[in-house]
Amino acid sequence: MAALRDTMNVIEISKPGPPEVLAPAQRPMPKPGAGEVLIEVAAAGVNRPDVMQRMGHYPPPPRASDIPGLEIAGQVVGLGEGVKNLEVGEAVCALVAGGGYAEYCVAPEPQCLPIPKGFSMEEAAALPETFFTVWHNLFERGQLKEGETVLIHGGSSGIGTTAIQLARAFGAKAIFATAGTAEKCRACERLSATRAIDYKAEDFASVVKSATEGRGVDVVLDMVAGDYLQKNLDVLAMDGRLILIAFLHGSKAEIDFNGVLRRRLTITGSGLRPRPVAEKGAIAAGLKQHVWPLLDAGKVRPQIDKVFPLTDAAAAHRLMESSAHIGKIVLKI
Repeated sequence: MAALRDTMNVIEISKPGPPEVLAPAQRPMPKPGAGEVLIEVAAAGVNRPDVMQRMGHYPPPPRASDIPGLEIAGQVVGLGEGVKNLEVGEAVCALVAGGGYAEYCVAPEPQCLPIPKGFSMEEAAALPETFFTVWHNLFERGQLKEGETVLIHGGSSGIGTTAIQLARAFGAKAIFATAGTAEKCRACERLSATRAIDYKAEDFASVVKSATEGRGVDVVLDMVAGDYLQKNLDVLAMDGRLILIAFLHGSKAEIDFNGVLRRRLTITGSGLRPRPVAEKGAIAAGLKQHVWPLLDAGKVRPQIDKVFPLTDAAAAHRLMESSAHIGKIVLKI
């Protein structure tokens, strides 16, 4: 490994609280362990879990960095023992369990993917967290197939804009998406949503049932939960699948299981951050085989709302919490 300085600049969470608790600091240079690489970070994505961690609601997994940031893009500058498929100098993006808001970050080799053709570092940094989440949940767990229909909540979010594009790329017959303003609905439809629903002005369940002539959709991708849960079940067709990836409206709800039995529904979901490297690596392999060719060909692209310098991480978090953004927020290192 080439000689590097002893310390690096980072943004750390000085204490749980509002965006202003994100503070610049100096930390020791991380060292890659067995099967890991050290990446000089060019850009890092900002995600809702970063906000939750900053507020004290989402602690990092054991042995993960307490520095926020779950996705990065940059250049490999160091190799841990046993790394076989990456070399110093390669440009990659990576899913990490923490540590992204920094000049350097360690990543497991299996969680690294090549920068797609023609992508900037900022665009590449906007890929891992959302694409790992959407691929695994919508396609591996939810088994969305060509010719099926899907409802995507939070359609204008990073997850939503990714899910809409991938659903269309893999042949979904109809794509419904919810969003909170007319502008966000138009953005979803520009990305190829069949029908975007302003959930503040319309009842999404009624719209979907009417548009599908009462049949409903095959898959619902939900990050809301809470009071959405029963309505999600109500809009599922026979053998429909509900995939839960977050619970912005709360983790508890009362539901009627009668429809689950009558229509043979499946309720599933997953979290990403605490999972073992081997499982995340398997998701990465699926992405590289099935999704990266679409990125290389320019058929799918992350939607970036705004890029902030690392020192303005607090402003990036304020934008995230405002929900005024469409797509991804990125930090440039």
